[in-house]
Amino acid sequence: MEKTAYRGKIIEVVEKEFEQDGKTRTFEFARRSPGVRLIVQREQTILISREFRHEQGGYDNRLPGGKVFDTLHEYTAALDAGRDVAEAARLAAIKEAREEAGIEARNLSLFHKSVCGATIEWDLYYFIANEYDEGAQELEEGEDITTEFMNVDTVKSMCLDGSIGEERSALVLLRYFAR
Repeated sequence: MEKTAYRGKIIEVVEKEFEQDGKTRTFEFARRSPGVRLIVQREQTILISREFRHEQGGYDNRLPGGKVFDTLHEYTAALDAGRDVAEAARLAAIKEAREEAGIEARNLSLFHKSVCGATIEWDLYYFIANEYDEGAQELEEGEDITTEFMNVDTVKSMCLDGSIGEERSALVLLRYFAR
C-alpha cells in the first residue's frame, strides 16, 4: 500500500509498506514525472543543446528534451488511467524535438529507458531521431536554449570530462556510440 507523505508540483514523497521476515516495514522514495531526451545524429555529429538552468545557476550542455507530463498530477492521473507511459514519452519527444531543437521528427525509436534508482523514481526515455527535418526552435517563454551539431569525438570527450552535466545522458550517449 502506498501513502503520499508530501506532494509538490513535480515531486512527491511516497511511503510504501512491505513484509520482510514477518515484519511490516516502510520504504520511502521520491517520485517525479518522467522525462525524454533526444539523440539526433547528422553524419558524424550529434545535436547538443546549451541551456540556462536556474537550479544550477548557469548553462549546461545536454541532449534536447523535457518532461513527459508538465505536472506530477498529470503523471499520476495517466498512471491511474492505465495510459502507456512509453507512448506518452514518444509523443513528448516529438513535441520537445520541435520546441527545443527545431527538429520535426518523423521517425523516433526508443533507445533506452534510464531508471534513476531505488529511492528516486524518475525515468528518462531516450529516443533516436531516425528521420527528421530541420527547422526553427519554438521555445517557451523564459527558455534560453541554443543548439549545435557537434563532432562525435567532441561529444564523447564532453561525456567524459563532465561538460555534459546530466551524467545519465553522458552514459547513454557513450552506450549509443559503442553500439
